[in-house]
Amino acid sequence: MYNPEMQIAVIGGGASGMAAALQAAWRGASVTVFERNAVVGRKLLVTGSGRCNITNDGASAERYTCADPEWMAVLLGCFGVQALRGMLQRIGILVYKTSDGWYYPLSNSAQTVVDAFAAALSLADVSVRLSSRVASISAGENGFMIQLAGDGREHRETFEKVIVAAGGRAYPALGSRGELFPVLEGLGHTLLPKRPALAPVLADLQSLKALLGIRLDAGVELWDGKKRLASAAGNLIFTEWGLNGPAVMDISHHISALPGRPLEVSLNLLHFFETEFQDLLQQKRGTRLPVKVFLGAFFPPKVASLYPSMNNISGNTPLNQIDEGSLKGLIDTLKDTRLSVKGVREFEYCQLSAGGVPVTEADPRTLESRKVKGLYLTGETLDVVGPCGGYNLQFAFSSGALAGMAAAATGDK
Repeated sequence: MYNPEMQIAVIGGGASGMAAALQAAWRGASVTVFERNAVVGRKLLVTGSGRCNITNDGASAERYTCADPEWMAVLLGCFGVQALRGMLQRIGILVYKTSDGWYYPLSNSAQTVVDAFAAALSLADVSVRLSSRVASISAGENGFMIQLAGDGREHRETFEKVIVAAGGRAYPALGSRGELFPVLEGLGHTLLPKRPALAPVLADLQSLKALLGIRLDAGVELWDGKKRLASAAGNLIFTEWGLNGPAVMDISHHISALPGRPLEVSLNLLHFFETEFQDLLQQKRGTRLPVKVFLGAFFPPKVASLYPSMNNISGNTPLNQIDEGSLKGLIDTLKDTRLSVKGVREFEYCQLSAGGVPVTEADPRTLESRKVKGLYLTGETLDVVGPCGGYNLQFAFSSGALAGMAAAATGDK
């Protein structure tokens, strides 16, 4: 049952906030969105390098890091990839899927996605209050009082239900500063320290400094002594301060959770084609093919020249003149290059922030707070981290949509 008189405030006009507002408004509720930026969906514009990587076929509970994997399984079971695709089509956003399961809009433009959401909000009669910053939320017997900040005057408004979709601390220049977390703590919620996630990794490149600017696909493992903490695979970029790209960004939240620990990353440059590598090596092992030419079948020239030299082998040495020990050393280095980790880059450079409210303090079916009835928590408000590739937008849309549906309900069983 839905109440057409329900007054709902949505704090935040990002992915989860817009999804929440639409689902609630489509069910007849009176919805007001408070967005501190001058436009909605500002962070959406930078996703997928401006193309908006909306979701991923691989979006399942085991791909996310949170306090309770079963919680995530329930949430995605209620509103998963297919449900999101249906919602996007209703708004007028058509998508396509790449061979590896990543979804993008047909337009390949994040701007068109934001424009479609903004139009949908208007068509659904959602009141969007731009350049509006919520300073506090007070819970009472009859609902909530929201205090707005600005122009030196106190301005308060009351609502029956409140959906907090104000984001975390990633990309603070785009409006995410985590200012409502102390408010949620004051309402009784646990607050885990916010820290960077999906962030570039600070590392000592040592002999790999010659590879600055090189981009390649690799496997990555994070080690704390003899304990492997995490692994990932994907694109990797060597930079002046360390490593960037999805392969390391996907493990960065494990690094930010252990500041000061003497961690190492292991790079496996053969991860994606070890079988092909071994097959070609077997064919060419007894020939005079120079080792750097052989490696050039798999790597950029700088990599093909550097790795032999790291193992005291001249790049021009024919394969049939390299002894077995030296060749094994070269292969071992290609499969396990160790670099010391110094940390991760700050919130200004990360795509997501970890920390916030543990998922166990919200209902996975409705996103309603288990501490305060009528309060809903979505997106980066909750401590959830997914890998690069649309997983975090899926969670943002899923949590927002479920919160909007539940908030619009009367509560009757």
